[in-house]
Amino acid sequence: MNDFECVVPILNVKSFAAAMDYYVNQLGFRKKWDWGDPPTFGCVTRGKVEIFFCEGAQGKPGMWMSIFTEDVDALYKEYQRSGAIIRQPPTNMPWSTREMNVEDLDGHHLRMGSDSTGPADEEGLKRLVEVEQSSAR
Repeated sequence: MNDFECVVPILNVKSFAAAMDYYVNQLGFRKKWDWGDPPTFGCVTRGKVEIFFCEGAQGKPGMWMSIFTEDVDALYKEYQRSGAIIRQPPTNMPWSTREMNVEDLDGHHLRMGSDSTGPADEEGLKRLVEVEQSSAR
C-alpha cells in the first residue's frame, strides 16, 4: 500500500492578490509560486505547511483547518502585532491542545495549536463553539 506524503488544502478566494498579501504580511507565510497572468492560483508556505489559493473556482468559502506549531502563545503575539484577524486567543482545550482561532479575508478558519499548558479552559471552549456557530451562519 502506498503511504501518503502530505495534504495541501486548496482555499477558494475572492481575490488571489488580497489572499496572498494577507497570508504573507499578516500570517507570516511566504509566497512559494503563483500561476496565471494575473495569477489566480498559487501557493504559500510556512515551515512544513503549504496552502493553495484558487480564485473563484475550487473549494468553498469557510473551510476550517488545524495547524500545529511549537508555541501558539508566541504565534499569538506575532499575530497581534501583524494585525491578523484573531477570533479566539490561545485557550487550553479538553483534548490537550492549546489553540487559537484565526480567520482570513475569505472566512476560512485556522485553528492554530500547540501542547496544552494546563487544565482545560471551559469558558474558552464555549467561545470556540460560539466562533463555530457564528461562522456557520
